[in-house]
Amino acid sequence: MSASENIPAPTVWPTLQAEDAPTLIDFLVETLGFVRTAVYADGDRVAHAQLDWPEGGGIMLGSHKPHGTWSREPGTAGTYVVTSQVDALYDRVKRSGAKIVGEIADQHYGNREFCIADPEGNLWSFGHYRGEPAV
Repeated sequence: MSASENIPAPTVWPTLQAEDAPTLIDFLVETLGFVRTAVYADGDRVAHAQLDWPEGGGIMLGSHKPHGTWSREPGTAGTYVVTSQVDALYDRVKRSGAKIVGEIADQHYGNREFCIADPEGNLWSFGHYRGEPAV
């Protein structure tokens, strides 16, 4: 059995809506390293996008639908992403000119992390802390 066969498919998907979903998708893929798995769009309106994180999990997003039944205000999300490559990702993000709102630092609880804002204003924190083991 391969290592990927041992990892269960994600069952929790953070979701975002964006004023400019194509630009947000490009930022998340080109600057942060998400993988563009699926994008269903009509011009600049994105009905649904799935972006996978190479180390597991992912997010879903689409264009803002102010009066939709599943409406989320753009730019108000906060997401924590686990990466084993914190320093390399920080260097990549810094070189890109992205807005860093929390410099890379070791935390008292053992994590090494940094935080950025995406073009919509959502906050993204990246660190190696994977959470406490399930009991």
